[in-house]
Amino acid sequence: MSSAYFPHTEGDIRKMMERAGITSPDGLYADVPEDFIFKREFDLPDGMSETEVRRRFDALAAMNVPLKVFGGAGAYDHYSPSVIPYITSRSEYLTAYTPYQAEISQGTLRYIFEFQTMMTELTGMDVSNASMYDGPTSAAEAAMMMNACTKKKSRIVLSGSLLPQVIEVVRTYCGYHGLALTVIPHKDGTSDREAMIADVEKGDVAGIIVPSLNRFGIIEDLDGLSDAVHSAKALMTVYCDPSALAVLKTPGEWGADIACGEAQTLGMPLSFGGPYLGFLTCRQEYVRKLPGRIVGETKDADGKRAYVLTLQAREQHIRREKATSNICSNQSLMALYATVYMSLMGYEGLKEVNRLSSVGAHWLHDRLLETGKFEEAFDKPFLKEFALRSRIEPERLQHELAKAGFFGALPAGDDLVTFCVTENRTKAEAVALVDAIRRMTI
Repeated sequence: MSSAYFPHTEGDIRKMMERAGITSPDGLYADVPEDFIFKREFDLPDGMSETEVRRRFDALAAMNVPLKVFGGAGAYDHYSPSVIPYITSRSEYLTAYTPYQAEISQGTLRYIFEFQTMMTELTGMDVSNASMYDGPTSAAEAAMMMNACTKKKSRIVLSGSLLPQVIEVVRTYCGYHGLALTVIPHKDGTSDREAMIADVEKGDVAGIIVPSLNRFGIIEDLDGLSDAVHSAKALMTVYCDPSALAVLKTPGEWGADIACGEAQTLGMPLSFGGPYLGFLTCRQEYVRKLPGRIVGETKDADGKRAYVLTLQAREQHIRREKATSNICSNQSLMALYATVYMSLMGYEGLKEVNRLSSVGAHWLHDRLLETGKFEEAFDKPFLKEFALRSRIEPERLQHELAKAGFFGALPAGDDLVTFCVTENRTKAEAVALVDAIRRMTI
């Protein structure tokens, strides 16, 4: 029972077992079916020196096959300036804990304040939090916000052109919060405005969630939608790519009440799916229902600029049972990453990122159609991602591309596949992708 890695003595363990009413640790698993109990020895290697461990991990890393990323679907291979890891590792910024003690957390509070400022500028909203686990989580929290802000109306309406993972996470949240969820199927690749408005007008709808750039990469036209939603006493949330907001209309310009989305596009590596950064912004009147930390600027006793957590009545150390901020302590590191990225890029840099991505995506779109292996799916405006109808079975197409060194042609249902081009992709890589597809048989 004793182990160098466990702080408990034999006496400690005996007292705990007596309190639990068991005679051995095996009693803790008495309710587990016998077939599920692991009875063999663990296949663990012998101890290694540091050099041996490094060699072992180098060998494991060499087994990975790096692919050129031509896929998107909510996670995008944008360039990340090399200086970011250096800045984010500075001691005045790097922390895994919520900055309750303002007097010793000015660096952390400062970058959170800057992050919030930049996100409100990008989205055209009044207030930002810092922050959420990922984009789908932020959409689910937006749904909970709309429910709380509309006197507990019991229905949420989603556009079927949202990313599937966003829809599924919102569905899970709604299911456990007693909210009815309606997903209106997309119409020709975009939100079915008429059907959504008709459903909202039936009543008892807290709000709707629609995308700015949708699951097929199409730029949605949301003009006038908020007026129809507001006339039914409901709210509108826009799910968006913050990088693309440098060149697209903002949720604020569309008349949205809440904006949310995945901020991984702000320079964060793909990282096999994480860690990512969900953002959530809203209009001023809904700030008290906004989950996550909010930092404000003030002055200290000497009149110098200082930063503090605001609306602290929402915090778990004041009103734990009603806390809204303790869901996201560690995501502050990702907010720092995005803050440094946006500071380095500026508006002009973000515009250039989108220009390069758009030029590359439209070139690839046209060349793929010329292969004869695809058909136009929607013929609607897109930025960096697009969908085509494949004449090659989608799963086989994706598999063959992977063997050729490319990650792309993500299946999107109904023989549709999506491709994405960012500023990280070169013309030579795009040409090689097209050539690989030309060699495939239908």
